Amino acid sequence: MSRFKFWTTAIVRDDERGILRRDGRFEKLLRPGRFTELDLMGQLSVEIVKVLRAEILPEQALLFAKTEPDIARENFVIVQPGPTEVAIVSLDGDPKHLVLPNTTRAFWKTLTVVAVEMIDTAETLRVEKRHLDKLDAARSGNSIVATVVEAHEAGLLFVDGVLTERLSPGRHAFWAIGRQVRVAKLDLRPQPLEVTAQEILTKDRVGIRVTLTAFARIVDPEKSAMASGDVNATLYRLIQFAIREAVAARSLDEILAARDTIDREVRAYVAERAAALGAEVGEIGVKDVILPGDVRDLLNKVVEAERLAKANIIRRQEETAATRSLLNTAKLMENNPLLLRLKELEALEKLVEKVGRIDLHTGGSAGGFDALLSNLYKLSADKAEG
Repeated sequence: MSRFKFWTTAIVRDDERGILRRDGRFEKLLRPGRFTELDLMGQLSVEIVKVLRAEILPEQALLFAKTEPDIARENFVIVQPGPTEVAIVSLDGDPKHLVLPNTTRAFWKTLTVVAVEMIDTAETLRVEKRHLDKLDAARSGNSIVATVVEAHEAGLLFVDGVLTERLSPGRHAFWAIGRQVRVAKLDLRPQPLEVTAQEILTKDRVGIRVTLTAFARIVDPEKSAMASGDVNATLYRLIQFAIREAVAARSLDEILAARDTIDREVRAYVAERAAALGAEVGEIGVKDVILPGDVRDLLNKVVEAERLAKANIIRRQEETAATRSLLNTAKLMENNPLLLRLKELEALEKLVEKVGRIDLHTGGSAGGFDALLSNLYKLSADKAEG
């Protein structure tokens, strides 16, 4: 808008409208084009506003509806949902706005096709898919609770604290207007539970630390949700109690010798109580038994002594077998001079392998090496006759 001496001039574009006021009071709605009017006293003012897919202040629209109802009906759509209603406003077929209960919003319909769909949330809890596709749940504030239940999950719908429905896998959305809506999702896959080391006294007052691994899964989501706020934490505590009872009733030697029995006892203890939680316990196994340093050193010495004793027994058995073999060989050579001669030659061969040179002194007797061997044989024969 511009003023030139006593004239007021305004240019209104195609996507605009002008609101002409005289001394602050509405006088005319200006359409696109150039507006020029004599204004001797400076009483006129023109407000240029955008009208293409645009909003107007609700207070201003309501004022027009009371003072200029014809202009309001022609140019505005005023949306006023009730206490339990919401409105989806589409501009030229494109859903753009979600109007919440007890609020007022107004839109220009001069150049825009404005469509309003009212939804009574008191009559329906679930948001229909056609509505959900139009809405952006992230921009709807707290009016919509939306979630996606995966294939391995169970969804539980709570309305005002009451378990209402078990949700199947998929996309779900609910109106949270005038009610409190919550969706709890439970994982139905087996979950590993690592029970960390805890100090436990055995029956013979030895302090040990035991770690376990267990696998559990939820089989009854409704019962699980009502029985415990955190099923895995509850099962964790139950496993701790079970292993304490199993260890406290046994001595250290019994624990080290009966780990499989302890596994079965702990599993039976936990499985019986897990059913009340809507859960099922699979495998439970003792992963590690950690002994005090002095006890561990003592056991290592015991094990070392046992191994040394076994080694000595084996060594004695081997020596006895070797002596028995020598005795049998001696008896055979005693009755067989030829075998004795062969043994002598074998011993001589081994001796030759270890030395580089052998000098034989026959004491002047003739015959050399053959005579020596003959004398050895004769000596053996004489001993046999004697």
